[in-house]
Amino acid sequence: MTRDPRSIHVAILLSLYNGEAFLNRQLDSFIEQTHGDWTLYWRDDGSTDSSRAIMLSFQTNRGAGRCVEIDVGSSERLGVTESYVRLLEAAPAGSVIAFADQDDVWLPEKVARGVDGLSRASDDAPGLYCARQILTDRALKEIALSPFIPPPVGVLTALAQNIATGCTVMMNDRARRLLTEMQPAPPFIMHDWWAYLVVTAAGGTVEIDQSPVVLYRQHGQNAVGAPSSWWRRACAAIRRGPGAFMDIFRSNLSYLLEHRRFLDPHVVAILAAVQNGLGGGKLTRLRLLRRFPHLTRASFSERVLFRLWFVIG
Repeated sequence: MTRDPRSIHVAILLSLYNGEAFLNRQLDSFIEQTHGDWTLYWRDDGSTDSSRAIMLSFQTNRGAGRCVEIDVGSSERLGVTESYVRLLEAAPAGSVIAFADQDDVWLPEKVARGVDGLSRASDDAPGLYCARQILTDRALKEIALSPFIPPPVGVLTALAQNIATGCTVMMNDRARRLLTEMQPAPPFIMHDWWAYLVVTAAGGTVEIDQSPVVLYRQHGQNAVGAPSSWWRRACAAIRRGPGAFMDIFRSNLSYLLEHRRFLDPHVVAILAAVQNGLGGGKLTRLRLLRRFPHLTRASFSERVLFRLWFVIG
């Protein structure tokens, strides 16, 4: 971006589903942003509580003039990822995109930090920003700081692990256009991993902010939630087992190869080699791991488990 970051318009995308308990505090945190040039694009994904009524009140009162409802009056239940696809399609060209969840609280500098981070990416290439979070309980009492975000090292790592938590993700217009052109999203993964996977595979820039920008509320009904330690993440992976993990890996790989026209030929060649190797036996897969050292995950325990799952799954 060559424009003054303060002049960048931000399209905040918010999908609702039975979020009445926490929604108003999140909406207040939008108003409190130090970067004031934003519009909220929202849709209700078939809520049966007062979520839509809360949004309409916000749209009429403290959010007047900066809210746009998508799929007005629809009660269609699309699910999280498809709902965000609809919002991406509705967002205006030229805007920076910010994903939002209904139950979090944005710190005042959240949007400004994202816009500043994306200003280091070229407008001609897809760019994505993500950051750490302060994990809290349902009453916003701090639990812990989310884990350190490992630096992105390429598409092979993005196939195996998401590092971009959706409530912090922002992206430039080139990334938005790429996602809308490459829809539908692959099965099994959420909109944040999809965005990170596509931007990385297309040779884009991923800006990491190690400062927390969101109070990430953990309340037992999160669409995903955030395990606060490597041990919990490892235990969750063990419970899922190699079959579920490799189903996701293969799905992500197939998705990218089905959209190879959007990717650099060098990336396509690497992806094709991995796909071919997966069709072989255990020895062939071990050779793949040696040939492509970035075919891995972030922490030591996750790397060990990934290599085991990759060989036997």
